[in-house]
Amino acid sequence: MRRFPRLIFLGALLLAGARAGADGLPDLGELERVGLSPQTERRLGERYMQEIRRDPAYFDDPEVAAYIGQLGQRLAAHVEGGHPSFEFFVVKDAVLNAFAMPGGFIGVHTGLILAARSESELAGVLAHEISHVTQSHLARSFGKQSQAQLATLLSLAVAALAARNNPDVAVGAALAGQAAGIQQQLNYSRDFEREADRLGLGLMEQAGFDARGMVSFFERMLQFGRLYENNAPGYLRTHPLTTERITDMENRVAQRPYRQVADSEEFGLVRAKLRAQEGAPADAVADFATQLREHKYLSEAVVRYGYAHALLRHNRLAEAAAEVSILRRLKLESPLLETLDAQVRMRRADMQAALQILRAGAQRYPHARALTYAFIDAQLAAGDAPAALAGTQRELQLTPGDARLFAMQAKAYALMGKRLQQHRAQAEAYLLEGQLGAAVEQLELARKAGDGNFYEQSQVDARLRELKQRKAEEMRRRH
Repeated sequence: MRRFPRLIFLGALLLAGARAGADGLPDLGELERVGLSPQTERRLGERYMQEIRRDPAYFDDPEVAAYIGQLGQRLAAHVEGGHPSFEFFVVKDAVLNAFAMPGGFIGVHTGLILAARSESELAGVLAHEISHVTQSHLARSFGKQSQAQLATLLSLAVAALAARNNPDVAVGAALAGQAAGIQQQLNYSRDFEREADRLGLGLMEQAGFDARGMVSFFERMLQFGRLYENNAPGYLRTHPLTTERITDMENRVAQRPYRQVADSEEFGLVRAKLRAQEGAPADAVADFATQLREHKYLSEAVVRYGYAHALLRHNRLAEAAAEVSILRRLKLESPLLETLDAQVRMRRADMQAALQILRAGAQRYPHARALTYAFIDAQLAAGDAPAALAGTQRELQLTPGDARLFAMQAKAYALMGKRLQQHRAQAEAYLLEGQLGAAVEQLELARKAGDGNFYEQSQVDARLRELKQRKAEEMRRRH
């Protein structure tokens, strides 16, 4: 699978400039913020998120994203003094990795989610990354490098990591070899790692997780790295892990009272869903069937949920429906079951039953954003654009910064033949994703649509002037 090809290409273009900046990198122990304000860090992070969101490896599954986001925000809520914002996202990649970018953007690979043996282990990695952000470790690592040099080096670092994960891309492989020295300098220092360990353990404890989860996960990573030195987990490449660090964590945890924390059901269900999407569909089905046959599970409901997803992926719809019925009898209570049931029914061409399930589910779980998305998507698929539009308008009053809802709104307007409103809504979706240029283009199309009244046309004109001014200001900052 291609991993971040655009970032690989960007890194290749910037290689010459990066070399010049890398030669004078200061020691990673530099403790100054080097003039990188939180606003500047946020803008840098947003620039890279634009690339990541457009890449096929960006895992835009609302249920998995919602779970990781809720887990991360539960930890971030205990940051001392607070933090302006965190955004957690998922990358579809079997490599065990997680990473923090400037401005509070934290990515987690699906491979790491599946490798975690408990929710506390997964929380430990997120708490560690959150602490890197709150302590501005990335900015401090660059000493007095300019913002432009930081942007260049960040591009190269991400590209180099992606290239090592994808030997099939020739340019990526060449880039990885040339950039190895720079990548090494981008790794967190051991002092920063110990600081992130200490603060992360505190976040875990305050959020109600078992702090031993961080220790157990990192111990396993260290053992894996020793066994497979030439193919160590990606996480170890940027986060130097030593026996000394593990011992220090163990000593800190030993001073805390023992706390046994049960995993949430969502942790098991999300991992089962991810497992069902791995490899060939037939292999995924066989794997879950073996677990059920041999009773190799802690939760029958979790395994059957994964089995149903694997059957659905393999187009064995009747068997998937049967598994959903068993899950109902097992009294699995989760919005994830409602979306799965609806997906099976839609694939079996029973749209009305799917809509009924999603409507009831959205009422039962009003805070389950993924369920709301699924309901609106089903209304669009059924051709009921007015109902879908009403749903987006209602939800946007509650969460006005939701890009996905604006994109759905654009689809609803398109079905209704309202071109001005379609392009206007799509512009807002692009803007929330950080694509200012694309947003301006959509508003230009809205102006030319010719099907809006005077009031709507005036709103488009005013918004277009505002975004053009913002675009001009961004161009001035970059130059």
